[in-house]
Amino acid sequence: MRITATRRILIALCIALAPMPVEAQPTTGALTRLLEAELSRFPARTGVYVKHLTTGEEAAVHADDAFSSASVIKLTILVRAFQLVDQGKLNLAERVEIRRADLRDGSGVLQYHDLGQTPTIKDLLTEMVITSDNVATDQMLTRVGGVDSLNAWLKAAGFAHLSMVARGHVYRRKILALVNPEFDNLTAEETTGLQYAQQGDALFGLYASLFTGERAKWVDMVRDPANKKILADGRLRLPVQDHAYWLGDMTPRETGRLLEAVERGTMTSPASTAMMRTMLLRQQAGARRIPHYLDVPVAHKTGDSPVITNDVGMVYARSGTVVIAFFANGVTGQIGEAEDRIGQLSRKIVDYFDGAVVPPIRRPAP
Repeated sequence: MRITATRRILIALCIALAPMPVEAQPTTGALTRLLEAELSRFPARTGVYVKHLTTGEEAAVHADDAFSSASVIKLTILVRAFQLVDQGKLNLAERVEIRRADLRDGSGVLQYHDLGQTPTIKDLLTEMVITSDNVATDQMLTRVGGVDSLNAWLKAAGFAHLSMVARGHVYRRKILALVNPEFDNLTAEETTGLQYAQQGDALFGLYASLFTGERAKWVDMVRDPANKKILADGRLRLPVQDHAYWLGDMTPRETGRLLEAVERGTMTSPASTAMMRTMLLRQQAGARRIPHYLDVPVAHKTGDSPVITNDVGMVYARSGTVVIAFFANGVTGQIGEAEDRIGQLSRKIVDYFDGAVVPPIRRPAP
């Protein structure tokens, strides 16, 4: 059929006036809007990832940003250790003697026991989680192959945005070096001794023989009020502001993925999965954070510094398990108030999922 010039003009006009297809715009869900509103008022740099493991619903704010993990990175050691248990490369019943050279200051209780104690590998893993014990952590990090081996495993397992930056005593040595460059060469044992010295801890008595002669001045140096102020300032700023002083580097989303793998048992045997869950449920720290305003079980791991208040874990809500990974770096004001805000937000998250339907509390398997 012959198309006239007039007809060609009409066809062109119809095409020009036809509505153009519109790309679907991503929508921000109600939970994400809630998180954004709450985090906008939070006195810190924050990021959060939430997932309901039954429905699959997710929400996230700054979930792909990197955060200073503090002790939350110990979760990666926990999972890797239980993988090695499943492979027969670690024995939970093996006993480990704790000597002076093994002590580490900071969080935990093993440093306060008599030298020569012999906890089992299972004891060490338990204390690493429930009291965030630094003695136990360093022992277990050695047994999973050290920092480089742990990071290689994380990358191979698909967690490219989870990594350990350095052992705890390395970060502490770097802080001490702020007042004396010679401290850059301290051993782990010397670092721990000087930490006890500047803290005025009676445990320094175990280390006095290391700091005689010329080294006696080192003790005076870390106890000097002006230097103590420098060290305190360094502990306040650097674990947040300078990546070289971080214990670990983690994003909320990948931390949430690791927690989901723990809960679903996709990385370890059923027996190991149950033991990890039990350890996390027995958490002794962070009562004012995720669990604070909840009446359901919470299996979680905290991470702290004077200006860091992180908490991540599984909430066994009435509607199903909810993963929450909350990171707060550079807290201003009172840490306790920041902790309460995490607790209040966690309650809102659980209320969002549970709604008006309130069946009996579902207890996780031990």
